[in-house]
Parts: sequence; C-alpha cells; structure tokens
Amino acid sequence: MALLRLILNVIWLFVAGFWLAVGYVIAGLVCCVLIVTIPFGIASFRMAGYALWPFGRELVRRPGAGEASTVLNVIWVVVAGWWLTIGHITTALGLAVTIIGIPMAWASLKMIPVALAPFGNEVVRSGHPREPWQF
Repeated sequence: MALLRLILNVIWLFVAGFWLAVGYVIAGLVCCVLIVTIPFGIASFRMAGYALWPFGRELVRRPGAGEASTVLNVIWVVVAGWWLTIGHITTALGLAVTIIGIPMAWASLKMIPVALAPFGNEVVRSGHPREPWQF
C-alpha cells in the first residue's frame, strides 16, 4: 500500500500537485505581507504541503478548536475559500477525463474541505492514531 501511495503522489506531483502548491505558497506569501493576515498565510503554507503530497493523508478536526477558528473560517470562505473550491473542482474535472486521472481527481476533491475551512483542522497521516494538538 505504501508503494501505491508513493506512485500516486509522484504522479500527482507532476500532474497537478506542484502547481496547486505553488499557488498556495504565493497566496501565503501575499498574506504574510500584512501582519493582520499572517494566520491566513500560515494556513496557506499548511495547505501547500497537503496539496503537494495528498495520498496517505487525511483531514481531521483539531481537538479544542473553538469559536475563533470558526470566525477565521468564515472570513476565509468569503475571501479565498470559494475561489479555491472552484479551482479544485476544475482541476478534478480535468483530471477525471482519463482512467489514470480518476484517483488524482479524487485527491483534488478531497482537498475541498481544507480549502473551505483550514482553521481548526489538521492534516494527519492516514491510519495513524490522532494525537491531541500540542503547541
């Protein structure tokens, strides 16, 4: 199974992952220009890592995430989340044209929840126990 994940991640990297990650990094750099938007920049950098290597990872709710993460997620959806969702859906449609692209399309669709709500969630390795959030 690990070999299959590696193969899928390498194919993903060349087909869509690199450019999605570059987009997230650019967005993170733009957000880090202003001090007020640094949390959004950090979230963009986390999403870039997930977009670069998605197979074998999944999104889970972070224990202890409260109202602040909900407020940040609402701001995120209004400013950037819906654009990112459209981008992931468009990428998935383009990838689903071929048989080999169907798993890649699924990976792009799997990223929609983190594109809509990056705060209060974390990306963990699949099949591993969830450890509590630690600073």
